[in-house]
Parts: sequence; structure tokens; C-alpha cells
Amino acid sequence: MPVRWIPGSGIAANSYLHHHVLVDAGVSPLQIRPFAGEIEVIVLTHCHYDHTARLPEIRNMTGAEVCIHAADAPGLASDLLSAAMFFGERAPPAPAHRLLRDGDRVGGLRVIHTPGHTPGGICLYDEAGHDLISGDTVFSDGGFGRTDLPGGDEAALRHSLERLAALDVRGLFPGHGSPAEAGGSRHIAAARELLSRFHH
Repeated sequence: MPVRWIPGSGIAANSYLHHHVLVDAGVSPLQIRPFAGEIEVIVLTHCHYDHTARLPEIRNMTGAEVCIHAADAPGLASDLLSAAMFFGERAPPAPAHRLLRDGDRVGGLRVIHTPGHTPGGICLYDEAGHDLISGDTVFSDGGFGRTDLPGGDEAALRHSLERLAALDVRGLFPGHGSPAEAGGSRHIAAARELLSRFHH
């Protein structure tokens, strides 16, 4: 089953639907409503507000289990770590049910811990379809997540891009911007090159 793109608008990050797994919860609940009966799990790629803002409403609508990497779980309740304060907002009160670690599986997706943008940032890899839902670790224009917010770490991001560059990625589904339906590995290689060349 292909990854379904639920586009973000304004400050809201993209969401994606993969079988019964919804990835990220910044979009309007109205965009999620048509799929509400399918969603059993909500996975957050990281704790930033633009990816979690509508989590309480979407969780209540779907009854889904909420998952986030253990290192980003504290950010769900912190206006600073969630970057909510930078948007003039408060972190939405929505604790996780399950704390993820590198190598865990959620539905048909493998969790890859990719710190750098945040300490607990993750990507989700569909090994059968070679699709990568990349959060804010890497974008389909060869860009990568910023590291100047609380918890950011440029050296960690460089290592994360090295890990992703070793994967065979067809579709790349980022937290912002349009997905790349093919050639995802090329976009990851471009981001890796950009980071290594211009950032030290």
C-alpha cells in the first residue's frame, strides 16, 4: 500500500498514512476525519509543535495509540523543547502511550533513530516498498532539518544522514514540502553533501 500524503498548510507539517499508522499530527482534524476509522496508531517523528499541534483532537477522534521516541517524549509537555513558544503557542497536553527506540517496528515500518534536529527524531522505513517517511531529518529538495533549536545537534544530524544514505530509498516523504515519489536516495545524498560541504 502506498504512503498517503496529507499535506500540511501554514505552520502545520505534513502527515502521512501508511496502512493503520498515521505519522505526525499537526494537520487539521478535518483532513484526518475521512481516515479516522483506519487509524490505530499515531507515530510522531519528533516533538515539535508543528508536528503535534492537533494531537489531542486527532487522538480523541481515532482512539489511536500515540508513539514517540523516548528521547523526545519530554518535549511533548515542554513549551521550550516542543518549540511551541516560538510559534506563540503552548505544547498540547498529549502524553505518549509507547516510547520507541531504534529498530522498533510499528505496523509495517521500521523505526530509525535520526537525532540532530531533535534528540529523539526518527524516520520510518518501509523495507518492502523502499519508502522513507523522514520527518524533519531530510527533505525532498536536498535540505535537512535545522539544528539551532533546543536539542539540535549538527554532528548528530550528520551521522543520521550517513545512516539514511546507506538505505535504498525510492519514495521520500518529508515533514515539509512535497514528497518525492522516486529517487529518494538521491535527495538524501544531496542533503548529506550539502551538510558536509557547508557546515562544520
